[in-house]
Amino acid sequence: MEYNTGIAADSSFASFQSALEYVFELAKIKRIVLVIDEYPYVARASKSLASTLQLLIDKNKDSSKLFLILCGSSMSYMEDHVLAYKAPLYGRRTAQFKIKPFDFFEVCEYFTNLSDFDRALAYGIVGGTPQYLMQLDDHLSIEENIKNTHLNPTSSIFEEPNNLLKQEVREPAIYNAVITAIATGCSKMNEISNKIDEDTSVCATYIRNLITLGIVKKESPYGEKSSRKTIYSIEDNMFRFWYRFVPENTSIISRGATDLAYKRIAPQLSSYMGGVFEEICKQYLWRLLLEDKCAVNFSGIGRWWGANPKTKFQEEIDIIGTDKDTALFAECKWTSEKVDLGVLETLVERSTLFSFKKKHFYLFAKTGFTKGCINKAVEMGNVTLVVYEDMLKV
Repeated sequence: MEYNTGIAADSSFASFQSALEYVFELAKIKRIVLVIDEYPYVARASKSLASTLQLLIDKNKDSSKLFLILCGSSMSYMEDHVLAYKAPLYGRRTAQFKIKPFDFFEVCEYFTNLSDFDRALAYGIVGGTPQYLMQLDDHLSIEENIKNTHLNPTSSIFEEPNNLLKQEVREPAIYNAVITAIATGCSKMNEISNKIDEDTSVCATYIRNLITLGIVKKESPYGEKSSRKTIYSIEDNMFRFWYRFVPENTSIISRGATDLAYKRIAPQLSSYMGGVFEEICKQYLWRLLLEDKCAVNFSGIGRWWGANPKTKFQEEIDIIGTDKDTALFAECKWTSEKVDLGVLETLVERSTLFSFKKKHFYLFAKTGFTKGCINKAVEMGNVTLVVYEDMLKV
């Protein structure tokens, strides 16, 4: 039903205050929803806007039926100038939402025309942010999409990382260097600081800000709190892909040699997708848990790495999840070859580093398993083999 505000369509207000006063007054009569999108831009243009909103909210809180929604893509601004204790609007909100990207399975629903394998690749190159997903065309191949986005100087995705950092931080060049270092293999604080030639204390500040922005994530081996083992990786897939492949090919891309740039990237796609597939498998396990279909009722899952006292070598386990005296151990393989018995045996051996009464093993494979692996899994009775295509049926 339309609601006549009594104001002509071409009317204007002398200030934000007069416009907001009108809306607040109107909302005394009827429930009104007012959405201010990209609030940080408006607030920067009008320094008094936050104080005006504070005044009007306090004045009309008992009589107004206004439902006010403030949206902003600048996380740092929303946290520092809207949610923070010293912000004018602190204490006035009734709720706040941090809108997260779609997970892999939600992304699959969007790319209906891509093959199953290409859906994983699409998620790997742009992640789950709707604006980035919209830049891909699911009627084209993944190769063509990569060329049209990350390898195209005129595309919005090509400029997105730099534009976002300029919006969020004061020294984008140093932040760029930090992200590039992490994306190209520097995972420990000392490795990152050496790569960018900055003191570790300075480097830690940059990384902390990147974690707040959701670009970088901090990890410790599952079940441990030792800061000595802390590593850092790129959280967002679009950033992970961009910083992994674009900086080292910038000169080629800027000369329009898109085909050459892609030829340099293509052989590395499978290894790049290894980390992405691990994340997809974690999301799959969470879905199983929430549907009460998981073999272990875990409370959390994560990666584990550390020294094996028997072999004296560093070992890794892709996924571990625990529930009291029961543990889940998983290995994820994004390779064209079928996963063989050796992978299962290695996972079982590594699980002996943990003293749980009951253990269940998950193996995730891109294409399938060898007969020997399947037979051993059946014999053991506590092994679940999952082929990637079957994950999409959950």
